[in-house]
Amino acid sequence: MSLNVLIVGAGVCGPAFAMLLQRSNPKHKITILERSPTLRMGGQQIDLKNQAPHILRQMGLLDVIKSRCVDETGLEMVDSNDKTIARFGVAPAGQRRLTLTSEHEIMRGDMVQVLYDASIKQNQDSKANSEDPDAGLRYVFGQTIVALDQRENDDVDVTFSNGETKRYDLVVGADGQWSHTRSLAFGKETSRTAFKSLGIHAAYFSLPKTENEATLAKGHLAPGRRMVFTRTSGRPVTGALLFTMQNSAKLSSCYRESTEKQKEAFAEAFRDIDWQAERFISGLKSSSDFYAHELGQIKMEELSSGRVVLLGDSGYCPSPFTGLGTNLCLVGSYILAGELARHGSSNISEALHSYGDKMRPFIDECQSISPRTLGLFFPSSRLGIWVMHSLAWAISSLSQRFWQRQEDLTDHHAERLPKYPELNLPFQSQF
Repeated sequence: MSLNVLIVGAGVCGPAFAMLLQRSNPKHKITILERSPTLRMGGQQIDLKNQAPHILRQMGLLDVIKSRCVDETGLEMVDSNDKTIARFGVAPAGQRRLTLTSEHEIMRGDMVQVLYDASIKQNQDSKANSEDPDAGLRYVFGQTIVALDQRENDDVDVTFSNGETKRYDLVVGADGQWSHTRSLAFGKETSRTAFKSLGIHAAYFSLPKTENEATLAKGHLAPGRRMVFTRTSGRPVTGALLFTMQNSAKLSSCYRESTEKQKEAFAEAFRDIDWQAERFISGLKSSSDFYAHELGQIKMEELSSGRVVLLGDSGYCPSPFTGLGTNLCLVGSYILAGELARHGSSNISEALHSYGDKMRPFIDECQSISPRTLGLFFPSSRLGIWVMHSLAWAISSLSQRFWQRQEDLTDHHAERLPKYPELNLPFQSQF
């Protein structure tokens, strides 16, 4: 039997899950709801590692993803005079190394576009072979949900921002770290306390690219527990990333204000850094894509409430510092679709329970980071920075020799994923 499913959020998780679910049963009726009037194409580079490349390969999307990857050749740590302290290369997708750059790095907007285009094409192909005009996938932009009413027969009545109410067999919250779906389904207090701060405040924006800026990312530690990065990645602009574990109270309060106020708060926090300060502050003030937030993790005891289930950052955001958010998103999409396909429409509750159980080891591993550990990377004094520079130099020197001898390391990430032949994926035999 087919399901009538509402997915809230058209980022990475929503389209990926929709494609996997539709492959398992083309008769499903799937709606992806996005509050923005169009696809949200902004965002920074995202890493595709651990299980993510294996899932994308099964879906037949890895090659097109590779063709859209950015050209970043590694990370260079520099001092205030732009002198190289340490250099780290590119980490293969199946290995975790101390570097900023993974084998598959793609701009978030490009990833969203690839998944959207692929989902549209898959849906067209599916509908061409279907006799049910109501089956298939559709996107609805410029709307959001305002209420969820879980009925006794397990259906969910959803009230939309345009005043309409519709009934679904399942609602999937794929609407990010600040998920409105999570708040409606689990309550505001549970949703609020699920956010566990890492004590880091971050800002992202684009800078004009300098004439000789290389494809290497650059990182710098500044006194006062601050860290900054530039990433050119072969693009016409340079991405700037600012992180700090200082001025927490002031920065925390700025997120409730306008973008201009947020810019002012971060400009003040980074005005006196000892590397490219003028460039960062000038670029910050004039940027049109500035975004800032407090870094944290989403930790939920349960991933579902009745017929509402959380997917990706809405249920288990690991924080950008782990580089594993997209991996968890794709693993979650794969396992949720697989469990629904395996249990069928008559056992949705059991499928959701199994999804939560099977996701827990992946979540715990990807969220194994703490503010205390992160604090080591944010020294407050010049002496602390000297110690970190010395450590970075030693690690980079040793790691080059070590990894040269480890070229035959086997990637075991795929073996940890459950097998779901029910998903009918085009390249499952390669898994």
